[in-house]
Amino acid sequence: MSRRLVNLTLDTLEDLPRPCRQCVYWELDPVSAERACASGDPGLEKEAWVSQTLLEWGSCGKLAYVDGMPAGYVMYAPPAYVPRSMAFPTSPVSADAVLLTTAHVVAAFAGGGLGRMLVQGVARDLTKRGVKAIEAFGDAKFGDTGEEGAGSCVAPVDFFLSVGFKTVRPHPRYPRLRLELRTALSWKSDVEYALEKLLGSMSPDTLLRPVRPAAATRSTQS
Repeated sequence: MSRRLVNLTLDTLEDLPRPCRQCVYWELDPVSAERACASGDPGLEKEAWVSQTLLEWGSCGKLAYVDGMPAGYVMYAPPAYVPRSMAFPTSPVSADAVLLTTAHVVAAFAGGGLGRMLVQGVARDLTKRGVKAIEAFGDAKFGDTGEEGAGSCVAPVDFFLSVGFKTVRPHPRYPRLRLELRTALSWKSDVEYALEKLLGSMSPDTLLRPVRPAAATRSTQS
């Protein structure tokens, strides 16, 4: 099983699941997002946001592929690029953090460590850019049809906790969570990494093996 992690670009944007490809929940303020969905083409708005963010700030997403199939993705940007972030009761995001907005692993590939792989790919990218932490708003009642919320646009709290985030501002529905990047980059021991490098099993765009529940592996990015 081959695994590959790539940056989100205008080309790879097409590999997002259609609901996300057409969603501007995070990219626009609530009023503009509703207007775009009602009378415009939200897919074009999404593409414009990705294009502008790439030009002005840089990489803003990662996609994971398993045997060539899109299997998961994350998107992230400074809060200034994410108008929706100010609408949450636990905002604002800390000044030293980038906001991870969207995180999803395709159900068929869940439980294989792709979530941690994606988050570590983000951590490696942002560390090179001088960022100290990632923050996210989680949904504590994800999937509860009896609660009015953002649907699948806000990832479940359990996902963030499972990949190392800690709650920094509690809330019954939308707590804000944080991951220090130095923590994400230390998930794998230097001894294991050195051994894999010695064996020549690492490459710039390939991940080595599925993650065991008790020990996460180091990911690489293209």
